[in-house]
Amino acid sequence: MVSLKSLFMGTKDVVGLDIGTNYVKLLEVEESKGGYRMKNFGMAALPKDTVVNGSILNHDAMVNTISQIISNLKIKSKNTVVSVSGHPVIIKKITMPLTTDDELESSIKFEAEQYIPFDLEEVNVDFQVLNVTEEKADQMNVMLVAAKKVMIDEYTRVLSDAGMKPVILDVDVFALENAFEVSYQLEEDKSAALVDIGASTININIIRGGTSAFTRDIFLGGNYITEEIQKQLGISFEEAEALKTGRSIEGAVQGESEDIIRKGCDNIASEIHKTLDFFSSTAYENIDKLYLSGGCAKITILKDIIEEKTNVSTELIDCFKNIKYDEGEFDAEYIQDISPHASVVVGLALRRLGD
Repeated sequence: MVSLKSLFMGTKDVVGLDIGTNYVKLLEVEESKGGYRMKNFGMAALPKDTVVNGSILNHDAMVNTISQIISNLKIKSKNTVVSVSGHPVIIKKITMPLTTDDELESSIKFEAEQYIPFDLEEVNVDFQVLNVTEEKADQMNVMLVAAKKVMIDEYTRVLSDAGMKPVILDVDVFALENAFEVSYQLEEDKSAALVDIGASTININIIRGGTSAFTRDIFLGGNYITEEIQKQLGISFEEAEALKTGRSIEGAVQGESEDIIRKGCDNIASEIHKTLDFFSSTAYENIDKLYLSGGCAKITILKDIIEEKTNVSTELIDCFKNIKYDEGEFDAEYIQDISPHASVVVGLALRRLGD
């Protein structure tokens, strides 16, 4: 699994914290003989524009929200795994001559300069060797990841001010993959697209044989649909959000928003289709299955629209499938309801230093 793991040091026990555009989600799991068990879970809404394109713009609001979740759940562990995405994060799969780890460490900066569109002084760079290429035994595939230092500093400062200690910085698309691998098994010769549709970003990770083959962030999400409803019906953002997710509001007819929602879902599906089509045309292989997650995945018609547009069998991912929990502590209906929101935070909570 790729992460910017070398940025921080810490101990083994961690708390996963997913900082999204609309929500903060916290999850703590512990390993047991039978696998994993949920220890704590919580999520809280953020004030609008606290996070824009992955950057934290309202530091105090973020600190207060995280602090409130920690207090409510009585979290004891301070060690936190957090992830980033958006414009300040670059992911590139590159091919390099087969070399030793030491030689790779010394040459990776030179390689990064060719692929990273930022001054290397502005970013932290990490990498993961994926495999030896099938075509040439003397070459290997390497996943290169870079994140702007200013973004890392934002997240670090927020966590520190909230009383937490950042120990691993991951990337959303790889956290998504981590969550998937705990709950599902993909045949060696099959490809799957993991698609997480959040409020402002669609994270796509196409995996094959247990390895990430292609990633892309699309800067479109559920807020786009909410804002269209808000604009066309002349209502508040909160009322539009309610209509989008199937709830009723006083003085508005649910049917008034249905066409807007359908058009918005169609636009999102079209962008996903373009990405899958690009992968298929360059990798010369089709996608066998699409697994959908993210808050936007709760829009009932979206799954079917994506399936029709992409012509790929699509299902909602169940990221809690192999994570046990005490039904006396956690309401099963609630866990099922929030499951689409939780793929990234599950992937983060499952991380351990050194994995």
